[in-house]
Amino acid sequence: MITFAVHGIGKPQRALDPGEDERWITVEQFDALLDVVSVTGAQLTFDDGNSSDVEIALPRLVERGLYAEFFPLAGRVGERGYVDRAGLRQLVDAGMHVGSHGWDRLDWRRLDGSFAVRRELDEAPRLLEQLSGTPVRRFSLPEGRFDRRVLTHLREAGATRVYANVGGVRGAALVRPRTEIRSDLNPRWAEAMSRPRRFPARWASRPGR
Repeated sequence: MITFAVHGIGKPQRALDPGEDERWITVEQFDALLDVVSVTGAQLTFDDGNSSDVEIALPRLVERGLYAEFFPLAGRVGERGYVDRAGLRQLVDAGMHVGSHGWDRLDWRRLDGSFAVRRELDEAPRLLEQLSGTPVRRFSLPEGRFDRRVLTHLREAGATRVYANVGGVRGAALVRPRTEIRSDLNPRWAEAMSRPRRFPARWASRPGR
């Protein structure tokens, strides 16, 4: 079953980081994606913890009876344009899952020093547990990449699932691949990706472009 990774929806409520606009979709595109998910059973995850997770995505998921996993940046919870503690509780109360995307969108393979490692991989999930009131054992990798050191640390932290931009690797049963939703989203492409395919895993052409 394919898993889609969504970031921001609608009009951003904050200044976007460089290149982030490529991962931002319109409300209309999101509604079209939900149409595909409702029919195909594809899974949805949300990264970064943007305020649109609660303001736009959550009511639409609840209305359609859909489940999703949300991975906020712990260090940005409560900042302008991001979810706050009340928003995290809303997600949990609605039956959604809250995991960790780290503290501040850093590539975990390049963390320099024990402090950075502890903050991103240990302190971030602990804070999200406190704020959301639910255990945090699932992780979404910033930039979707990992190495053996990262996986070892996540196992030691009790991770039960890790989402990445690549498929599973030997000895990495925790890792599940995702397909990133981008601003040029075409619903026909999403529907095609959601169906069982005979294409190689690297296939990524988007019909209708």
